[in-house]
Amino acid sequence: MSEEMKVADSFELAIVGCGPAGLSAAINGAIRKKKVAIFGTEFCSPKLHHAPHIDNYLGLPQITGEELRKKFLEHLQVMKLEIRNSKISGIYPQEGGFILQSRDIFYQATSVILATGVSTVKPINQELDYLGRGVAYCSTCDGPLYKGKRVIVLAYNREGLEEANFLAEIAAEVLLVPVLKDEDAKGIELNQKIQIIKGKPMGIIGEMWATGVALDGQDLTADGIFIVRDSVLPDQLVPGLEVSNKGIIVDRGCATNIPGVFAAGDCTGVPYQLCKAAGEGQVAALSAVKYLDELKHKE
Repeated sequence: MSEEMKVADSFELAIVGCGPAGLSAAINGAIRKKKVAIFGTEFCSPKLHHAPHIDNYLGLPQITGEELRKKFLEHLQVMKLEIRNSKISGIYPQEGGFILQSRDIFYQATSVILATGVSTVKPINQELDYLGRGVAYCSTCDGPLYKGKRVIVLAYNREGLEEANFLAEIAAEVLLVPVLKDEDAKGIELNQKIQIIKGKPMGIIGEMWATGVALDGQDLTADGIFIVRDSVLPDQLVPGLEVSNKGIIVDRGCATNIPGVFAAGDCTGVPYQLCKAAGEGQVAALSAVKYLDELKHKE
């Protein structure tokens, strides 16, 4: 890390995601007296919120999804746990644990539980092929590489517009392709340097290095491309994480192939059920607690 990239806070257990799996993991980690952080969104579990009724959650028959969601959040308040409204864009190993990045803020954790839900991210053509070779997800990390150059921002959410403004202070030219609803862009004033181009992104173009983006009606050229979405593919969030076409690969203890990283809930694959998510959240937390305790015994 550079000198200006200071760690904001440190935790024993960081949980990425605030659905049933993430909240279950947080509660069980806190019960075991670990310092827990929950990273989520402004509105946790919209999927649960929209469920008209739930009949298979043990002990709570004929409850609505919104009623159950509120009970989960009330349980969090009883435990004095708070959800940090921060999108984690990268998790990187370091000595003694991990660094979690949320834009220009960094957190430190000894162990991590991924509870990110079902990934709806569908990379555009050749996006992953050029990741790290002209394609990036984080302007704070990679923006300085394009000082005085021309960049393209594919904005799938409000954060993408903010990232475009940030890049406009660094790059010579910023081409913004908004791929979000008009109402989601309200209230954000764009830098005058930014050129807005309408079109549907179809793929990345290039040779050894990405040279632009193919839209449905034209091709754009640039030195770098930034793609900003609500979520990041798990194996891009945590470099080296093993995944399959079903989800993150875990063992019976919800451990991934990376020591100290666990996963729970829908991100590990079917069945997509509340009871399974909450159960896996507990298992992941207990496994993480065991991992943390074993580390202390080695010291």
